[in-house]
Amino acid sequence: MQDNDATKLLEQQVKQAIAEKQPFNIRAGGSKDFIGVVADTVPTVDVSAHRGVVAYEPTELVITARTGTLIHTIKSTLAEHGQMLAFEPPLYTADATIGGTVAAAVSGPSRPYLGGVRDHVLGCRLINGQGHLLKFGGEVMKNVAGYDVTRLMTGAMGTLGLLMDVSLKVVPIAEHEVTLRQELDIHSALTRLQQLAGESPLITAAAWHDGALHIRLAGVENAVSVAASTFGGEKIEANFWSELNNHQHAFFDVDTPLWRLSVPPLTPELDINGATLYDWAGMQRWCFSNENAEKIRATAVAAGGHAQLYKADDKLKRTAGTFHPPSNEIMTLHKNIKNEFDPLGLFNPGRLYAAI
Repeated sequence: MQDNDATKLLEQQVKQAIAEKQPFNIRAGGSKDFIGVVADTVPTVDVSAHRGVVAYEPTELVITARTGTLIHTIKSTLAEHGQMLAFEPPLYTADATIGGTVAAAVSGPSRPYLGGVRDHVLGCRLINGQGHLLKFGGEVMKNVAGYDVTRLMTGAMGTLGLLMDVSLKVVPIAEHEVTLRQELDIHSALTRLQQLAGESPLITAAAWHDGALHIRLAGVENAVSVAASTFGGEKIEANFWSELNNHQHAFFDVDTPLWRLSVPPLTPELDINGATLYDWAGMQRWCFSNENAEKIRATAVAAGGHAQLYKADDKLKRTAGTFHPPSNEIMTLHKNIKNEFDPLGLFNPGRLYAAI
């Protein structure tokens, strides 16, 4: 893999920070600055110039890109060959990058049906806290060497090392797609989704909001048409899903703390005051609420899930914490892993949890 000047400069910056024992934030497009707590007392290493697709073989269904590469660039490259990223990375801004997507482990409406970002990352290169450039995983789907370490980097929020490149599994774009809207109360909608769960492999998204269930079907045109007739409902524009995924839907235009709740799909309405949108067939729930953070998290735990404070001001995030507090045992595990990869605690200090 040929490194460019921006890549070499980036490596030099990171190694210099390690030599000087200087903690630093990692940033590229900045579209996910709101996730977690960004330390405001340390310098930033800018990854945005470290971009470009470095390997793509459509017949192998794998693409490898530098982590500063824009999602737009990857999507356009894949679309030229009728392919896509199955996990539908959200575009909170036009500057969203593949590195930030993997580091934050954010996935779109297809997550329950086609898998999340962690399921599609095959390999990566990274710089660890000793300044070593390491490679894990592979660039073909059958190569699984080091796969667990690659998955570990997904969702670590850059706290274990600086991701340099990632290799991702891609899939063909479906021949045909239809979105149906059915007016249902939330209880009926969740029951309906449970009934449909094992009936059709064509469902690739399901969400409920404001008295209506939305279902997306994708596949061979004839099969999709037959399934749409069977399911029933009004056909609507497919941009509903991109608006939902990118948080551009009118629902998200609220100046209130936004919570991301992850619960079992058939969990009934939770006792939390605030507007709620149900995604991932009920497993992911976006909720705007001013209720106490401990109460919201306790409610999620009682339902068998957890709660993440997705968007809020820094004061609330620092007080309540962004991510659901882990048990003492899990936190010990986090610290041990952090110590192995970043013993000096230099990479994105406090971004995932205050203690690491």
